Amino acid sequence: MNKNFGLLIDGKWLKNKKTINVYNPFDGKKISAVSIADSKQTINSIKSAHLAFQSWSKTSAKYRSEILKKLFKLTKESKDILSEIITLESGKPLEESKVEVEYGASFIEWAAEQALRSEGKLFESPENDKKMFYIKQPIGVVVAITPWNFPLAMVTRKVSAAIAAGCSVILKPSELTPLTALKFGELAIKAGLPKGVFNIINGNPKLIGEILSTNSMVKKITFTGSTEVGKLLMKDSSSTVKNISLELGGNAPFAIFSDANLDKAIEGFIAAKFRNAGQTCISANRLFVEKKIFNKFVKKLVLRFKKLKVGNGFENNDVGPLISEKAIKKIKNHVDDALSKGGKILIGGKKSKVGKLFFEPTIISNVNTKMKIFSKENFGPIIPIIKFESDEELIRLANQTEYGLAAYFYTKKTSRIWKVIENLDYGMLGINSGKISTYLNPFGGFKESGLGREGSLQCLEPFLETKFVSWSYND
Repeated sequence: MNKNFGLLIDGKWLKNKKTINVYNPFDGKKISAVSIADSKQTINSIKSAHLAFQSWSKTSAKYRSEILKKLFKLTKESKDILSEIITLESGKPLEESKVEVEYGASFIEWAAEQALRSEGKLFESPENDKKMFYIKQPIGVVVAITPWNFPLAMVTRKVSAAIAAGCSVILKPSELTPLTALKFGELAIKAGLPKGVFNIINGNPKLIGEILSTNSMVKKITFTGSTEVGKLLMKDSSSTVKNISLELGGNAPFAIFSDANLDKAIEGFIAAKFRNAGQTCISANRLFVEKKIFNKFVKKLVLRFKKLKVGNGFENNDVGPLISEKAIKKIKNHVDDALSKGGKILIGGKKSKVGKLFFEPTIISNVNTKMKIFSKENFGPIIPIIKFESDEELIRLANQTEYGLAAYFYTKKTSRIWKVIENLDYGMLGINSGKISTYLNPFGGFKESGLGREGSLQCLEPFLETKFVSWSYND
């Protein structure tokens, strides 16, 4: 595997006696042990990043862009090994892992290009002897805290943009899938990043998170994960009034109107639902189908579910394992709760015989809004299916959640499309498509799905400060 199982601090790989084990969710076997940072090492990573920032922030955009281009090239060349590591530690099918590497690499390439386009603005002053303008400057030390479900892409989306902006970075990857990040750290060093510009620490999320979020040398936190943890980071960061970006939970509605092409809608739904076994924040979480076509659609969908292959990610399957026993228990709890409140299983509904962390692709009907499967993020291969009779009812039900990250709907009617776009309280919409995420879209949501956006033309903005200048030149 990866020869470096330690911490990357100030350009050096460090190993500790205290470690955490990393397991393959397919069979539960130990993959490796990874060193965990103590309080002193966590603080040292901050000091290292702070010192590196003093010089890195003064480098030219062209220089930073060239290093990122090298990192992009190395990432593409390492596609096979990165894909294997992702599947090994996350369980997702190998083909999905390969797509993730391409997706992750696209953020690096895009950041390299956008590094050259950061700009200020000169504008007309109300006074004749003044010039007024603003410039953009890197914000400082950035802490990037990333989840287990996209162990490369979430790293590259945050880290490459921060580095392009002239910031130094401390990465805290998920303790469930740290190996991909460590391999990426090797590539970053090989690409020529100076020591201290990119640091990686593993360990206890609560301990490390508290130190990172309260230290005054840290100027920016970018976090992808649960809404619960995001709220804790907001609270801790308030003591030093940090700039914070949060990409949190979702409860994505997927609506199919009666005029939709049902076969295309089903394939779009499968794409939106079963990436990483439904363990994504933009995964379809509630399926709404217009009453006129409900029975016909359900028959087609059940047949499509029967074709899904569940199993080892290295064996050309469609649905891999869930990440942990905790995840399995959550899914089981949501199914049991739905059944206790009148839900009906159309297919699936139980753990798969493939392994202890596998759950059968499941459809539940007779769903009401009081069920957990409707109101909570499921994060697994289960879906509630709900009838609706009008555009207004669909919009009301879809918005009946504290989340607002992604939503999807299939229809051919242009007037309806605009109506639904304007009234759905979500940051990202997929219309007649189950795939919405690229390096070009501003990724983020409304309500308790987070704060700020990442990616897109503004990918550097979260890592830049705006400095206004009013210059009187009549002396």
